Amino acid sequence: MQLVIVESPAKAKTINKYLGSSYEVLASFGHVRDLPPRDGSVNPEADFAMEWEVSADRAKQLAAIREAAKRADSVILATDPDREGEAISWHLLEWLKDKRALPKGGASRVTFNEITKSAVTKAMQAPRELDQPLIDAYRARRALDYLVGFTLSPVLWRKLPGAKSAGRVQSVTLRLVVEREREIEAHVAREYWRVEAEMIAPNGATFKARLAVLDGKKLGQFDLDNVAANAAREAIEKNGFTVRTVETKPVSRNPAPPFTTSTLQQEASRRLGFNASHTMRVAQNLYEDGHITYMRTDGVQIAGEAMAAVRDMIARDYGDKPDVLPEKPRFYATKAKNAQEAHEAIRPSDFSRRPGKGDSDAERLYALIWKRTVASQMASARLERTTVDLYDDDGRHGLKASGQVVISPGFLTLYTEARDEPAEDDDDGARLPRLAGGDRCASRTAAAVQSFTEPPARFSEATLVKKMEELGIGRPSTYANILQTLRDRAYVRVEKNRFFAEEKGRLVTAFLERFFARYVEYDFTAGLETELDEVSAGGRNYVELLRAFWADFQPKTAEIMEQRPSDVTAALDEYLAPFLFPDKG
Repeated sequence: MQLVIVESPAKAKTINKYLGSSYEVLASFGHVRDLPPRDGSVNPEADFAMEWEVSADRAKQLAAIREAAKRADSVILATDPDREGEAISWHLLEWLKDKRALPKGGASRVTFNEITKSAVTKAMQAPRELDQPLIDAYRARRALDYLVGFTLSPVLWRKLPGAKSAGRVQSVTLRLVVEREREIEAHVAREYWRVEAEMIAPNGATFKARLAVLDGKKLGQFDLDNVAANAAREAIEKNGFTVRTVETKPVSRNPAPPFTTSTLQQEASRRLGFNASHTMRVAQNLYEDGHITYMRTDGVQIAGEAMAAVRDMIARDYGDKPDVLPEKPRFYATKAKNAQEAHEAIRPSDFSRRPGKGDSDAERLYALIWKRTVASQMASARLERTTVDLYDDDGRHGLKASGQVVISPGFLTLYTEARDEPAEDDDDGARLPRLAGGDRCASRTAAAVQSFTEPPARFSEATLVKKMEELGIGRPSTYANILQTLRDRAYVRVEKNRFFAEEKGRLVTAFLERFFARYVEYDFTAGLETELDEVSAGGRNYVELLRAFWADFQPKTAEIMEQRPSDVTAALDEYLAPFLFPDKG
């Protein structure tokens, strides 16, 4: 008998069914050991030796694993195919060795990206050793997070009463929210005017146009005031207009790649209203039930056999013409900073399992994943974008109208990616009547519209995750936990899916910017992620990384701890003054 250890009980049940009676499959229920939350768990004086402790709520699972290991010929570690999964396998192996419970046949490691019979059976035929560089990267990450949290948090408690904690990635993410809040408060609304008209084409159809040229000058955003805008409105209502130019351009829109962890969180937030934590919980269940591939990934490619399967399905269900199915498969490259691309994109395990008509969160998320993946291998949408310039008889007032027509919908028949903030002059979907040079058009109505510049929008879950990924802050698999921690600490609040910085969060950010500016810089945090990736790839020694960090970080924290509270308060007041009283600089 061989003992197979996975992470979740749902996965254990499914895999046991695939493997048969010569295997026993048990779940670890996630991590089994961690750094105890006390001083000394990481010892910088002993090459950052780490003291691991069995989690209290894992005793029952570990007892079952130990008893099964006694009966087994060997152990197969089949935890998730990522850095955390590799770490769990390492913890299990170390614990079994410590308890002298490792069978004579030893232990091996297998991974699979989807829980299907073929994938699991194939993985069992290709066992390997544990990936030591991945384990070292995990140890370095845990040590860094511990050293920052257990060194910096006491500084906050002593010098900034009411602050709960700081974190290597958490504090940088909080800074993003706080800086956006400052931008909003510093924004001074500026008035601007535009003139919009509803025009009548020769065939009687109406279309919208806007004033773009006045007295031969192309108008900028702030070129019109109230008087000029209303004068132009009156002139447009009185005068007829002649079409001077009609420019029609073919436009091609390509489908988005299949989901990564980050893009799934973003799109589920926009379309379904899910927060990142809920998205990951639902996706985890879909994965463990065998419906989708592994959901923690920054890769955008899909396996060759999956690509062939989806193309066959498109040809069968939607047609094999070039305006539906491209001649060749589509291949994608990630644009995310520090992407590892170790795994496939998130896709259905079996494309024949079409989205159901149910309204459960699992069905809705599965439908999103299915449609996005299928659309990614469909033809580009072909559109025709038309821009029309019209002038009155004396040439003083020039109007511009634009719109587009879908010639061939391609992937748009199945899926359209949501957008964060539609532009004010967005004309997607606007239809124009057929117009030609020399056509005379009359104005039906015209309006002078007063507007004011808006401050940047507060982050939604989608836009905050997108910004973190762009800057290389943290890893997509950690985004959900980071955002949840900010809520739990009451550093931010979320209203109507928008992040507001709370006073406590703003004070913590100001304190860290004033006294620990280097460690909340976006480039510094992203640089650490790059160094951790180098450890994962075997190109960097993790102890050297920790030494370099600690040599810089520890003296700084010691220096702040020695300062008198009154000096810290005075320095913080001075730093905050420009934000609190911007008119005084």
